Amino acid sequence: MKKEIIKEIIRDFHLEDLPELFERDIEVSLSSGKIISLIGARRSGKTSFLFNTIEKLKKKGVDRKKILYLNFEDERLDLKTDELDLLLQAYRELYPDLNLRDCHLFFDEIQNIKNWEKFVRRLYDSVTKNIFITGSNSKFLSTDIATSLRGRTLSYEVYPLSFKEYLRFNKVGIDLYSSKSVAKVNNYLLKYLDNGGFPEVVHYDDRLREKVLQEYFNVMIYRDLVERYEIKNMAVLKFFIKRILASSTKQLSVNTIYNELKSSGFKLGKNQLYEYLDACQSIYLAFVLKKYAHKLVSLELGDRKVYSIDNGLLNAVNFRFSEDKGKAMEQVVFLELKRRGKELYFYKGRYECDFIVKEGNTVSEIIQVSYSLSNEKTKKREIRGIVDVCKEFGMKNGMIITTEAAPDFEVEKIIIKVVPLYRWLLTQRQV
Repeated sequence: MKKEIIKEIIRDFHLEDLPELFERDIEVSLSSGKIISLIGARRSGKTSFLFNTIEKLKKKGVDRKKILYLNFEDERLDLKTDELDLLLQAYRELYPDLNLRDCHLFFDEIQNIKNWEKFVRRLYDSVTKNIFITGSNSKFLSTDIATSLRGRTLSYEVYPLSFKEYLRFNKVGIDLYSSKSVAKVNNYLLKYLDNGGFPEVVHYDDRLREKVLQEYFNVMIYRDLVERYEIKNMAVLKFFIKRILASSTKQLSVNTIYNELKSSGFKLGKNQLYEYLDACQSIYLAFVLKKYAHKLVSLELGDRKVYSIDNGLLNAVNFRFSEDKGKAMEQVVFLELKRRGKELYFYKGRYECDFIVKEGNTVSEIIQVSYSLSNEKTKKREIRGIVDVCKEFGMKNGMIITTEAAPDFEVEKIIIKVVPLYRWLLTQRQV
């Protein structure tokens, strides 16, 4: 029965038209000879990216029958590890004349099957090199792939839409030398800061978008956290998640949250909260940014800041992030730096600096984010943060990302470049 269901799923895919999709700015090779792994938050666009890749293969002349796509979140694919071979059996029986070495296999959310990596490794070693897989858990990348598929994969992280992609989804042209175009771009930037970049909800009205994003949030909690990590203490988990998301862009103290829970009568170990934090990072709900330190021990055990996967998600679950545009901007800059694959830290000495970007063993960029520099006290604070870091690392320049265009200036022989957020988001390249 299961094999017949699989045949039906495969055949339906071959007979249905692919949805019309927008291009993302992630580029992967169609003939790398490696397993292509896409990892990222639920609903961030991994499936759409697979469909785009399939469309490119079709345009290159690949017969649709030579493309096998299966989504392991389809409840009909209720397979155990020892039943995975039914996929190949069903495919071969449907198309006995195909040479599977020439076929392309697409497995969506395959981490739902226990020990999936052994099956994929066997396919790669003995069936075909053309394999594409996705997952919504970073442990899928760091643990399963690293142990069983080492050297066989090229991995890419998929985030919600960048601002450049957001404009493309809204069919907004970009001309950075046209005042009319820049005004329109900045109008959409305000929406992007509030609504975030999950692809499905870009064109939804406010009420529907909020409802859908709340559903994303609930699925992340109940399916990705509670079920996958077998978490029993729901009350503690919910409180913990609310506290870390409400702290987005701020320093996070697990010890403080632990004491709050303890004083409220909850019995738990502090390590349990650290495990929850790791799990939230694994499913891309939250990210932890370390405070820069020269010593490894200080780096690993020092202060932390926390960021969320999306501003729209934060606003939808009542953290009302849109009320503080400066924090919303900082979130957007953090996520864009993550998209670009940057190694990031924050700095705190006498003053604080939002982002230190490292390349290898050297600091390559120093970035402050400020909604406005019109307030003299704010401007002085942001400048001191940059100057302190530049002196610490022997840097000659830093950057302030803000909403307003302003001339660069020099402070204590350090050049400080002022860049409007829209320009920084649209002119920097993703790695």
